[in-house]
Amino acid sequence: MLAKWGIPVAALVAMTVLTGLGEAAAQPSDPKPPSTMPSLKPPGRPSLDPSMINPTRTGAPKPGGTIPRPLLPGSINVALKLERDGSLSVTEQVFVQARKSMARRAPLRIKAGDDQDRVFAVRDVRVQGKATTEVTGDRFVMSFGEGASTVRYTVDGAVTDVGGHQEVRWQVASGWDTRVRLVHASFIAPDQPESVVCLAGELGSDSPCRSALTDSTQVLRVVQESLPAGQRIDLTVRLPAGTVGANARFDDIGTANAFAITGASGIGLGALVLLLAGGFVLLWLARGRDARALAADVGPVELLMTGDGGRVAFASPDGVLPGQVGTVVDERVDVADVTATVVDLAVRNYVLIRELGPNNWVLVRRNPPDGALTDYERTVYHQLLGEAAEVPLSEVRVDMGAVRESMYSDVVTREWFVRRPDHDRSLWSIVGVLLALLGAAATVVLALTVGHALLGLALVVGGLGLALGARMMPARTRRGSVLVQQVRGLLGYLRTTEAGSIPPPDREMVLSRSLPYAVVLGEADGWVRRFAELDASADGTSGPYWYDTGSPAEFPARFASFLVALDRALGGASPS
Repeated sequence: MLAKWGIPVAALVAMTVLTGLGEAAAQPSDPKPPSTMPSLKPPGRPSLDPSMINPTRTGAPKPGGTIPRPLLPGSINVALKLERDGSLSVTEQVFVQARKSMARRAPLRIKAGDDQDRVFAVRDVRVQGKATTEVTGDRFVMSFGEGASTVRYTVDGAVTDVGGHQEVRWQVASGWDTRVRLVHASFIAPDQPESVVCLAGELGSDSPCRSALTDSTQVLRVVQESLPAGQRIDLTVRLPAGTVGANARFDDIGTANAFAITGASGIGLGALVLLLAGGFVLLWLARGRDARALAADVGPVELLMTGDGGRVAFASPDGVLPGQVGTVVDERVDVADVTATVVDLAVRNYVLIRELGPNNWVLVRRNPPDGALTDYERTVYHQLLGEAAEVPLSEVRVDMGAVRESMYSDVVTREWFVRRPDHDRSLWSIVGVLLALLGAAATVVLALTVGHALLGLALVVGGLGLALGARMMPARTRRGSVLVQQVRGLLGYLRTTEAGSIPPPDREMVLSRSLPYAVVLGEADGWVRRFAELDASADGTSGPYWYDTGSPAEFPARFASFLVALDRALGGASPS
């Protein structure tokens, strides 16, 4: 039996052995790391050795140590050492993939409660490799190029005394602009940690890190894989009281801090300064144009024209009417403008002013309105008389709102204004006030929440500046400014012209046609006194042709009383 099966069994055993040897020969051996690859050796005692953060290939554990892990592209090694004075020495090694870059904006101000921020400071920064650093405001910015780079720095403000203990806090990783593949961190202190809290994820989340353990050498080691961009690893270590010097700094989030100049508030204030400066330059240029028109020397203004037959007549500059003069000069329609228009309608034979007795007048329709009247003059005419043949002055009711609408439209049509001066100023004044109110509300909200309250104050200042500038901004066009200058010449004419310089046959007409302009410019009393020099028989009438009175000699005093009564009637006619 043995002889019969011995040879086949021996052959089968030989084939099995040969097959096993072939498979062993085909299995690849564990590749050895290149000689140029750096190594990461765990510390054997609580001290920070540069070799702690050098990458190395995983190998067999060394006696009394742990298996170091390789530093992969897109991964970070962080070593933290708490010094006796409370400062935190930090070494970060970052390995960036070829032709890539990574950047971290580490926050130096972290919310520590509803009314406090915890503030850190970074100093003594040293860089090795393709890396740059910068402290900007409340951020520590680190930028890394391809390959391995190392940044060493010292953090102040990481240690605080809490309830008979000390707590060390620092964000091991935060503010990265790309996903971090792997984070390894180590922490050592002069004394053993009592407890550790390690959080990973979005700011405010309480998700724990994948691993945060103290090894046999009393080194705390943290591991976190695949940390998304913008998320953080927040490490808090509790130590026995008095281990190191406490140096934590907390800022109250109150009004003082809320009004601190930050990057956002600085940009807002800068924009406000530019806007205000630009606005006031425009205001200065526009007001300067009017100021030059008012301050320039006014040459002779020819208002008395000699026509055929040697007759002398009054002609206003640029054909401006009395009501228009007042509106262009002070940029608003008021009672004086309408009073001067009523007198002008009388002088031009559309209305007769009849005196029935002391302080008793009636307005009589003399001629219907025709094409020689402007729209605003027709409005005044119809408001005065309506369909009546005559109206007692005491019963005059004028809708000043309708008159204002018509007069403002008229001065815009004649291109003395670009827009209605009342609407232009009112609109921007209202916008300015609303902007200031919005800024006040924003100031309160920002001061009580996220800070940057100076942005709200900027809106308040900007709104008040707009409201003030709107009131000061002249609405006249260049043509309107030229007319203002010509009105100065008209005013000089009213103050210096004597009745005796006008030929007697034309004296009443010239004095009468000039009177409405004297009324609107506040020169009525002086101009009316010149009527005392009229020769009542020179033009074949007794007294002014447009004012019916039984006492021509008392006309100056009676007319002054009429102006007061007319102003009172118009002023109380209707709200503006």
